[in-house]
Amino acid sequence: MTDTITASPDIPPMPAAEKPHVRGKLPSTIAFAVGILLFLFPFIDIRCNNMSLQKVTGAALATGFKIDGPGSSNTLFNGLSKTAGPDSNLGLTKNDKKDPNVYALVALALGILGLLLSISNLKAGGIGGVLTGALSAAALVGLFVDVKRQIKADIGMDIDTSVNIAVDFTPWFYISVIAFIAAAYFSYQRMKT
Repeated sequence: MTDTITASPDIPPMPAAEKPHVRGKLPSTIAFAVGILLFLFPFIDIRCNNMSLQKVTGAALATGFKIDGPGSSNTLFNGLSKTAGPDSNLGLTKNDKKDPNVYALVALALGILGLLLSISNLKAGGIGGVLTGALSAAALVGLFVDVKRQIKADIGMDIDTSVNIAVDFTPWFYISVIAFIAAAYFSYQRMKT
């Protein structure tokens, strides 16, 4: 007694289950937008003896920023100049203007270009997104190396050993690097379609 099930001509056969994939322009657009928006958050934290002196956003790194130095209303900087000695200004003067960092500027510009390419319907949007995402992440890595090198060169020899100046990169910086890498990956997936 074997029962056989026959397909009815009225019921269409079920399609094979597709593997989930991430393609299209939406994921890369979101990743580029997140990477760019993170430039509004602090990327570096300038610290002295484990006390935060100033936090600098990614946008400020890309466009230049002012450092509140000794002589400003901030008493911590006044105490810092006394600790370091009367002739040492730690490379910081009142409202010292720092030039834009080329790496931060390039990362931001490439991120914006990648966003525009990912929004567009151009066929080159996929490969353009891969290139701009990867180069933005690489520029941020270059920013990391450049800032660490500058801090060693600028501050390393000017202070006595009781003052510990450090520049720490915040989690927002690292999330931005990851967002640009993700944007490159999503653009690659878009390119494969």
